[in-house]
Amino acid sequence: MSEPNVTLDPASLPAATRHLHDPLEEQLTSAMQAATARIRQDYAGEPVEQVCRRLLDETRSGLHPDIAAAFQPDMTEFCRIAVAIVRGTPP
Repeated sequence: MSEPNVTLDPASLPAATRHLHDPLEEQLTSAMQAATARIRQDYAGEPVEQVCRRLLDETRSGLHPDIAAAFQPDMTEFCRIAVAIVRGTPP
């Protein structure tokens, strides 16, 4: 399976920020991948729900505060990654 990544629907972005689609996707993906790597490295048997929440929190902490505040990810995807971390398998 490939590295986790964020895909944004351009139609979901306000018209004034659609030109930022690609850089925003790249920043979100980078923050998610960094959070995934940190959590995978530090994983110590926490339950999936806790890993999922930590993944979201650490992803947001890697973003500019304005972007983090507006970031409403697909939690199904975050939980899928959390399950992979708990199981010790690639996301």
